[in-house]
Amino acid sequence: MMNFNLGPLSIQASHVFMLTSLLIAAAVGHWVGRRDKIRIGGVLVDMLAVGLVAARIAFVATWFELYSAAPLSIIDIRDGGFSPLAGIGAALGYGGYRAYRHKALRNPLMAGVLAGAFAWFMSGAPALLGMNDGKTVPEVTLATLDGKPVALSRLGAGQPMVVNLWATWCPPCRREMPVLAAAQQRDRGITFVFANQREDAAPVADYLRGGGLALDNVLLDQAGAVGRAVGSSGMPTTLFYDARGRLVDAHLGPVSAASLEAKLAQIRTAGPAAR
Repeated sequence: MMNFNLGPLSIQASHVFMLTSLLIAAAVGHWVGRRDKIRIGGVLVDMLAVGLVAARIAFVATWFELYSAAPLSIIDIRDGGFSPLAGIGAALGYGGYRAYRHKALRNPLMAGVLAGAFAWFMSGAPALLGMNDGKTVPEVTLATLDGKPVALSRLGAGQPMVVNLWATWCPPCRREMPVLAAAQQRDRGITFVFANQREDAAPVADYLRGGGLALDNVLLDQAGAVGRAVGSSGMPTTLFYDARGRLVDAHLGPVSAASLEAKLAQIRTAGPAAR
């Protein structure tokens, strides 16, 4: 994963590529429809909105049991809970409906959508989203709260592993911590690692004690080595490795119980460790 900071905001490069592709689609559609003064920008935005809503609804429906325990979390899209295929299908279906109703839209909209899709693929965004392929647990050494060195790559011991990059001063990190703590207690077949970024042991210990959090594998990454290795400077970042130590997925921002369970399901089924 790659992201960059804009002031206090951490922006994923894939989102920038998506916006650029949308602008290219609107420009091409406008050029094709210039004779009839047809602009498709509004239709493209509507397609995007319909796709996002449909993708969210499909994801929530899949994990409704977990969302029902905290209904307000349904509208908190920061957890990244979307079903891409449902979203793409809904967006194209809505675009097709608009083109069917308004004949003048057909050629500009088709040209714009194709141009946007081409721009998306040529931008390298799909490769960026697939950057997980071939990546493994970074060969970095972290430290326990009492200063003992720990090699991150050896912690999994043949199990799937979740590595959470966090800090005590980070509100989204604090908000998601109970969700991760509960998952660690519940799912002993997965190793959870809490790699604190660039803080000393004292504030970390104070935070855990004050919050009543009994976590295993709380480590200090005072140099930010893990974040550099995976290309993420934002927090919280959560990395999901299968039993072979391969990076299967990564998430920037807080996770909900549902989005976490969806990603844990991926590493549970990604294959056993090599013998």
